[in-house]
Amino acid sequence: MTLRDLGFYLRGRLNSGLGRVLNSGRAPATPLAPPVPLDEILRGGNGPLALARLLESRANDERERAVAWYLERRGVPFTRSRFETFEGRGENFTVDVGSGDRVLVLIGHHDAVPGSPGANDNAAAVGILLHLLERIAGDVPPRLRVRFLFTAAEELGYLGAREYVKRERLHGIIGVLSLELCGIGDALAVWDTPEAGAPGFLTSVAGALDTLGLRRDAGYHFVGRIPVFGSDHRAFAAAGIPAYGFTIVPFAEADALRQFVFSPVRSVLRAMVRRPVPFDTYHTPRDALATLQPAALEGVARALTAVIAGLG
Repeated sequence: MTLRDLGFYLRGRLNSGLGRVLNSGRAPATPLAPPVPLDEILRGGNGPLALARLLESRANDERERAVAWYLERRGVPFTRSRFETFEGRGENFTVDVGSGDRVLVLIGHHDAVPGSPGANDNAAAVGILLHLLERIAGDVPPRLRVRFLFTAAEELGYLGAREYVKRERLHGIIGVLSLELCGIGDALAVWDTPEAGAPGFLTSVAGALDTLGLRRDAGYHFVGRIPVFGSDHRAFAAAGIPAYGFTIVPFAEADALRQFVFSPVRSVLRAMVRRPVPFDTYHTPRDALATLQPAALEGVARALTAVIAGLG
């Protein structure tokens, strides 16, 4: 294990521990609702919210199998990559759309913390990406390839993404967006961005969001590196690739969220009284499909569609 991997491993454990502290003392939730049968999901349309049901309330092994099952049933060619280390095990799935030599990687992790239905973290993101597979088919710019990466074990210090970075060729990747908490809110957030000297990829993302009529610091926010909370993009960033988190949050909670994510120790004390949305359900049994907002999922899908078009 490298020092970098050790850092990711310890950060994952710290994040899990912080989640337990934040959730301590809260009233127990009602039992988890049973998952929707897979065949019913296949018949239920390809909207992002409908596809988020694929993972909700399933154990991680079942969530993993559900993604592969859906891709197979829809006739989508994909690559499987199984891994097993002392930290954990799982299987990543990769789908390429387009044939260009410039690669945009969009990530959605399919695992969840035990005991949570895992709707906003992270079934919503997986539902959005599965929806985009069909939405952008035939519309990818000629020189671009969009790589949909469905990772395992993100909750274990981005383990699936780290294994991908170790094993796969990264040549041609121009940028990475990791979807996290994409089901509640009305303002987009691109995070772990540099304070100065934004790379070309980030400039392209901003330009694409501008074309949708979104205004910086209103319709979307660029947020600096977050101390504790993270996502799979960090495995790519460590390899020198422009890589960022991609989230949607309630604009009305923007200031409270900045204080929460940039002051994790103080946040533990604040959380005993109130935790800002969407962290009020984060890593809890209350992270259920009923809390997701269809307009939020569609807003993320629309934004990513614009990003893809803008990279042509």
